[in-house]
Amino acid sequence: MAQQRPQYTQYVFNNFLLNPALSGIENYTDVKAGYRSQWTGLQGAPVTSYLTVNAPLGSDFINGDATEMPTAGGTDPASRSYTQYYQAAPPHHGIGFTLVTDKAGPITATNIDATYAYHIGLTSTLNLAVGVAAGVSRTTLNTSELTLFTPNDPAIDNGSPGVWSPDLGVGVWAYSSNYYFGASVQSLLPQKLYYDSKNTVYQNKSVPQYFFTAGYKLFLSDDLSLMPSVMIKEIQPVPFTYDVNMKLSFRDVFWIGGSYRRADSFGVLAGFNISSLINVGYSYDITTSALNTVSNGTHEIVLGILLNNRYNVTCPQHSF
Repeated sequence: MAQQRPQYTQYVFNNFLLNPALSGIENYTDVKAGYRSQWTGLQGAPVTSYLTVNAPLGSDFINGDATEMPTAGGTDPASRSYTQYYQAAPPHHGIGFTLVTDKAGPITATNIDATYAYHIGLTSTLNLAVGVAAGVSRTTLNTSELTLFTPNDPAIDNGSPGVWSPDLGVGVWAYSSNYYFGASVQSLLPQKLYYDSKNTVYQNKSVPQYFFTAGYKLFLSDDLSLMPSVMIKEIQPVPFTYDVNMKLSFRDVFWIGGSYRRADSFGVLAGFNISSLINVGYSYDITTSALNTVSNGTHEIVLGILLNNRYNVTCPQHSF
């Protein structure tokens, strides 16, 4: 009884991983590649790799900066004065792509999805986006890594090593200059997993995974902003869990932060906006559960590339 999708600490750097409504939220093509090694030192611990790409569609949005700012990003998004000029983005579409591979012991899960979102301004400073992710998933069981109590166990021998199944997720996201909130669900269509044996009563199926996210930006000075956020995850029959995060941002140059995941870990996070082309994020989780006796913690790194960045912004203007 555990989550069937990977968990992330650096989702605060890439909420698109959890919610397709963020497709096309920025005024450039956002490419991110991530790698997560969970519970290092523990044999068979989860290892996750992912690639996400999303981009806006619509000339009114693409030909104008995401916040109607001057060239090179104008006002720093981490500054107090940013809110004085912020405007809701013009109605536009967004498209995207996600590829996630997660290996835990003998089980490997792969999800490939295309995403679409539509963004509309509810007020002069508040946007609402609705998105959908659709694709395929595959979960495989490497029986060569299993040591069976019963040789030729029919629950394994009569099963399929893996099958491609349809995958569907939906999400909604509301955002302004200094706050956001959203909800999404992944694995909306329950599917059989790595085997379907006729000789066992066990039915391995995927279950929907629900996410609720919110964040707020507090301006400490013209150079510093504090951004608390929370993510609630509901998956049956897994116990209810949540993350609490805090980011301190210095202009549009770098940010540091911390996170707490209920009954699991504390995390230290950092991100650097190296240029208008490249940014990077890193996190280290300190395990607080009983696994801390065999685990050396969790590492996660994300590399971001900002393509078609015509206004040379160095950090997100609509997501933070």
